[in-house]
Amino acid sequence: MDDTADRPRPAFSRRSLIVAGTAGLAVPTIGAGVALTGGSARASAGATKKITIYAEALPGGLYGYGLEPGKATVPGPLLEMYEGDTLEITLVNTTTQRLSIHPHGVDYSTGSDGSPFNDSYNDPGETRTYVWRSREMFAAAGRRFMPGSAGYWHYHDHAMGTDHGTGGVARGLYGGLIVRRRGDILPDKQFTVVFHDMTINNKAAPNTPMFEANLGQRVEWVAIGHGNLFHTFHLHAHRWVDNRTGMLESVSDPSPTIDNKDLNPGSSFGFQVLAGEGVGPGAWMYHCHVQNHSDGGMAGIFLVRNADGSMPPGAQEAIHRFQGHAHTTTSQNNDAHGGHG
Repeated sequence: MDDTADRPRPAFSRRSLIVAGTAGLAVPTIGAGVALTGGSARASAGATKKITIYAEALPGGLYGYGLEPGKATVPGPLLEMYEGDTLEITLVNTTTQRLSIHPHGVDYSTGSDGSPFNDSYNDPGETRTYVWRSREMFAAAGRRFMPGSAGYWHYHDHAMGTDHGTGGVARGLYGGLIVRRRGDILPDKQFTVVFHDMTINNKAAPNTPMFEANLGQRVEWVAIGHGNLFHTFHLHAHRWVDNRTGMLESVSDPSPTIDNKDLNPGSSFGFQVLAGEGVGPGAWMYHCHVQNHSDGGMAGIFLVRNADGSMPPGAQEAIHRFQGHAHTTTSQNNDAHGGHG
């Protein structure tokens, strides 16, 4: 079922950057304009990319989105576009469940809303097209400016299980969406981290994703929140600026520098860091800083290897210690040690 009212124009190319979605799993990335392999973002305004996404059932009761049949992942592929460009997504529902795809941060018609409220979803076995548009900042009346679409956003199911898609989100139907501004610095590595209830990418420690980069590589993190719990995202030994990109834009940029940020249901943010900058290689933890959440398994490893890709001293031992940690809730720990509320 095509959203013809949003039918767009010339195509943009695919990028092949690797995104780590789960431990040991490469999640493909779609880009706009040019092959995004480093340097600064460049694209032609008004470009359109037509892609096909397959929604599939996965082992363990999970579901995922993928760019090829049999290649669905949790989270789904990281999608990218530039301000002013359009994504036309043909969603193929290979499952026996009603589902959809709903974006944050971009423009779309009611037919591409991805919600049962607007009769916008895929029945089992159905193929449907969704159109997402983005725009640049523009001048408005009264010496004001309307914001553009650039930012770190996300997409997810809005129809499985309930009329709000609670079942689909809980089972892994989600992924990251980046809208870039022309001139943005492009990363060497990208990681998508989804805090969902007491899991990271629907896994709990010690089985949470271990993300890897070499010393000095530019790493882009896309952090997304889902579920029913409130979280904070903390990255050990690295910090970023609390603005759109995570980097200061001038010597007078007033944006605060942080290493911990709220990551609550429906929210998302992203940032770039240089792996090991100022601290060196090693096994660095990322985790929810709600203490009983990290105790309960919401923690993972950011492995910064040496610049040549070799393992730094002590890192493997740290990984083994992490894998051997007991992860239980704080209340369980207190009970085990005779604590009380």
